[in-house]
Amino acid sequence: MTKTTRTKKADKRTDLSRIRHSASHILAEAVLNLYPGVKLGFGPATEDGFYYDFEFKKPITDADLPKVESEMIRLIAEGRTFKRSTKTTAAAKLWAKKVGQPYKTEQIEELKKTGYKTVSFYASLPASHAELGSASSQTLKRVQGDGGREVLGDGKKEFIDLCEGPHVASTKEIGALKLLSVAGAYWRGSEKNIQLTRIYGTAFAATKELEDYLKMLEEAKKRDHRKLGAELGLFTFDNKVGSGLPLWLPNGTIIIEELERLAKQTELAAGYKQVRTPHIAKQEMYLTSGHLPYYEESMFPPMELEGDKYYLKAMNCPHHHTIFAGNPKSYRDLPLRLAEYGTCYRYEKSGELFGLMRARMLSMNDAHIYCAPEQFAAEFQAVNEMYLKYFKLFGIKQYVMRFSTHAKEGLGKKYVNEPKLWKATENMVRAVLKKSKIPFVEIADEAAFYGPKIDVQTKNVLGKEDTIATVQVDFYSAKKFDLNFINEKGEKEHPV
Repeated sequence: MTKTTRTKKADKRTDLSRIRHSASHILAEAVLNLYPGVKLGFGPATEDGFYYDFEFKKPITDADLPKVESEMIRLIAEGRTFKRSTKTTAAAKLWAKKVGQPYKTEQIEELKKTGYKTVSFYASLPASHAELGSASSQTLKRVQGDGGREVLGDGKKEFIDLCEGPHVASTKEIGALKLLSVAGAYWRGSEKNIQLTRIYGTAFAATKELEDYLKMLEEAKKRDHRKLGAELGLFTFDNKVGSGLPLWLPNGTIIIEELERLAKQTELAAGYKQVRTPHIAKQEMYLTSGHLPYYEESMFPPMELEGDKYYLKAMNCPHHHTIFAGNPKSYRDLPLRLAEYGTCYRYEKSGELFGLMRARMLSMNDAHIYCAPEQFAAEFQAVNEMYLKYFKLFGIKQYVMRFSTHAKEGLGKKYVNEPKLWKATENMVRAVLKKSKIPFVEIADEAAFYGPKIDVQTKNVLGKEDTIATVQVDFYSAKKFDLNFINEKGEKEHPV
């Protein structure tokens, strides 16, 4: 792929993001027009479209979407323009309170706490007023309690929203849109907060693009794993058990066992040894590993037992490290490859749960390889070759490795403060990826806290990337757990 092609694709993604962000703004304006007094949450552009969160006085359903969509189309046809302005956080907070938008008020307060002195707004202006600038510079008559709408001197309305942007210059750039569904979403993604109504939609520059996308959506619905899971009797969920906790039915269990059998045979042939570990562990172990406090938000709350705190296992790593440390190791014992089908529990926010793709209980085909530094390249390459074997077996043709590195600014905060080790480890990973000739992209500031990671990305029926596996290089835990082996010189050394 040439540099020019990448640039064009990047430009197209940027343009699409602007279109969708602008469509979200128009959605909020349309809803305010139809449902005066509605409270506004936030509405970003997403990879597939956009959404906006609202607090309605009375619930709405999918049946109400055509009416909202028609109002959006009317506003877009006006050729409304977007104008950016800024306010101090104090003035912005005063504005949000005056127009009766508590969620905007809360967000402005949060921004102020994190150091923002000013915040930006975007106004959706009638085309005839574009040359006059935003309403902040005009004499206005406010419609009391009317959200973020203001009436101009000639009776025409504009809509102002707290927004970072960017937007398109004119709504005429929004060539086609479609509102897709209504769902519940907790404010800020927390079950402790009020549940708002989220309206999902998508938008494109041209009608043909929208039509193609909607056809693809229909195909995706036929293949939706949640639908197939119910129809084929594979798995189910029950509120009495809890959100995100799947119950595997007989048919699904057969599939799991067959996949496990295949994987175990493959791993055995590659020199892996199977282990099993408990579903809970003491707080002390996760403090040693560093998962506490770095990963605490994604773990279930602790339970008290005989004066100790225990956590549900969110990852297998510390357990495997403890197994390695159980007895002395020589360089002759390396590489040591431990594998486990471990059940883990992660506290995914309710708004992020999605069938088996984002669940609170998952079975991980997990492995940890302990090797000498000079063995790293060969071991990493062997892992890549195993992936290629699975890709061929399951007919996966579109894949890419997503190589996530650290950022210097995050050392000691987001990442362990070992700059030399970060540099050396990332260089080793980069060299192996280049040699393997597996396609990869490098992403800064998305590594794990203890080392670089490589996410294996494949494309689903919508052409959207899914992460199906991850390789993580951990140069940190060996020190924390005091993992050692005796090298050929008779000296203690940390494994990779």
